Amino acid sequence: MTVFALVGVASARGKYFEVSYPPSQEPGALQLAVTYTLWVPEGVERLRGIIVHQHGCGSDANRGGETSAYDLHWQALAAKWDCALLGPAYKQTATGHEGCRPWCDPRNGSDRAFLDAIDQFATTSGHAELRTVPWCLWGHSGGGFWVSIMQTLHPERIVAAWLRSGTAYYPWVSGEIPTVSITDAVYRIPTMLNPGIKESTDGRPIAAWLGSSAMFKDYREHGSPIAFAADPISGHDCGDSRYLAIPYFDACLALRLPDKLSTDQTLRDVDMKRGWLAELMGRQAYSAAEFVGSAKKAVWLPNECVARAWMEYVQTGATIDTTPPEAPFDVTVSRDSDGNAVVAWDAVADFESGLRAFIIERDGQFLAQVPEEPVGKFGRPLFQTMSFHDTPEAPLPAMRFVDTSAERSAEHAYRVIAVNGVELESAAAAPAEVSNR
Repeated sequence: MTVFALVGVASARGKYFEVSYPPSQEPGALQLAVTYTLWVPEGVERLRGIIVHQHGCGSDANRGGETSAYDLHWQALAAKWDCALLGPAYKQTATGHEGCRPWCDPRNGSDRAFLDAIDQFATTSGHAELRTVPWCLWGHSGGGFWVSIMQTLHPERIVAAWLRSGTAYYPWVSGEIPTVSITDAVYRIPTMLNPGIKESTDGRPIAAWLGSSAMFKDYREHGSPIAFAADPISGHDCGDSRYLAIPYFDACLALRLPDKLSTDQTLRDVDMKRGWLAELMGRQAYSAAEFVGSAKKAVWLPNECVARAWMEYVQTGATIDTTPPEAPFDVTVSRDSDGNAVVAWDAVADFESGLRAFIIERDGQFLAQVPEEPVGKFGRPLFQTMSFHDTPEAPLPAMRFVDTSAERSAEHAYRVIAVNGVELESAAAAPAEVSNR
């Protein structure tokens, strides 16, 4: 497979790498063009894993995948664990199974392309360890289909999996696609199944709901640390599921990653006795020691923190946040060619609820909010507007504000304040000044 594009782009928080492959007619190779974007956090000497955010089927989903590695909230998770963030974008044109199955079944070439891309990134990023570090796999719709099969192909590499409204379980059980080999290692992967409640309404559940329900019951019967979280608000879109997905992966990374300085990349098994359990479609979770009922039919959750988030999520479709975000940093002010003050800054997303907006103050007084009206098409209004696919809408917003109202002959001091997803404000960043021309 021939690489035809490879680009490294720097940012204050990390560096972006991109590799693209054309479609191939070679047996076993991917029939579709694909671009992979990798974000590597700044200052990490040795990466510990890769968090993969896999889009679903269709051209709209493909475009959604183009921005996934630029997601500030998912970057916060990756940075916490010294992980890279990987966003694939397949160039699917045909609709239905004809367009999706060539990539969403990884045995049709996307597994090979994925591994090739990781190998390329290991070389171009200078992080050779990418070839061996484990993965967290998140997938939506056809991406969930892809993740469920990748679990059977590389169980030893997968820290945890999140399947939003999609799994290949029914297709392989029914014989619609070739069956998979489910080993004991597959059953040991912590997995969250996360369909939207609207996918089960009107007495006509669609495949995402039925497949997720059946997979949960089967895997749980085999003792798998698998969970089920029905989104009570949404349908096939991703809603606010990230507010449970991110703490879920956070907990699984803590349980399973090898020690930071270890050269052995073998993942640790989870201790099922230390988890929390809940009735399927219930609203209350209990420690494993306190749970009354059949454990083999119960939702398994990795710790108390995730259990409490799960209880909030299955009732409201989101989770609470009581702590303010970190203050922005690297605030600068310059003059443009028209004499306007250009305020620029950087920031990391609030780990619990992301970033909603930034407040700009001039000389100690409120001046503006960026964006003026945050948009929430799917879920909470955020600085990076979320798409149907749990990815930022393009074009991506800049952390920048142009003050056209300041007196050109005066000196001004500007401060920037971050606002998180539940509208809590940070401390102000250190002020930056602009002088008269």
